[in-house]
Parts: sequence; C-alpha cells; structure tokens
Amino acid sequence: METKGKWIDLSHTIHDGLITYKGLPAPIICDYLSREESKKIYGEGTEFQIGKIEMVANTGTYIDCPFHRFAHGKDFTEMGLEHFADLDAVVVSVPYKENLKITEAHLDSYDINNRAVLFHTGWDQH
Repeated sequence: METKGKWIDLSHTIHDGLITYKGLPAPIICDYLSREESKKIYGEGTEFQIGKIEMVANTGTYIDCPFHRFAHGKDFTEMGLEHFADLDAVVVSVPYKENLKITEAHLDSYDINNRAVLFHTGWDQH
C-alpha cells in the first residue's frame, strides 16, 4: 500500500490507574484469577492467569465517532478503516488552559471536508 507520508502512532500505553480525564475513572488492570488461585481450583500441575481490564471507552487516545456526541450517529463498528487512515489532516489548536470547550467556531477558518481533524489541546503533557 502506498502512503502519502509516514504513519504516526498517537496511542498511549494504558496502565492501571492511568488518569485520562478529570472526573473519569482510571482503568483497573488486575488479575481476575491469579496463578496461585488457579492452583487451588484446577488439577495438580495446572496453573494460569486470567487478566481483568475495566475502563471507560474514552481511555487514552482513541478514534472518536459521531455516536459519541449524537445518539443516532455512527459508532466505530459502522465505519470502515478507510475513514481514519491515509487522510489529509487539519490540526486545530485549542489550548485547554485557555478554553475547555471546543465549538464549531474553532473550525470556521479551516476546510475540514474529508479530512481528519486533530485538536491539539496541550493535554498530552499529562
């Protein structure tokens, strides 16, 4: 596949206790069944670990879809990957220290049709 430029991974490693946004619960990553506990349940010589992850869907860096804001909007399962890859992009700066609300007015001077819109808020420092 030929690309227009280089791919940049914007994801963050999710770990137990990661604060992603004030007021949202941090992920819980732990054992559902530890190796020690599995030894007590299964036959001799059998041990394993089953992990448990509990988190809100907005944890870390994620792809946002219309359903996030609009009840009848498409969610990620209804959108093909072609909507999210190899797109021209527009970066809109809305520093969180100056404004916590992103509105349509922030997009007035940008052509966003068929482009990825990346909001740079500065929250990445956290």
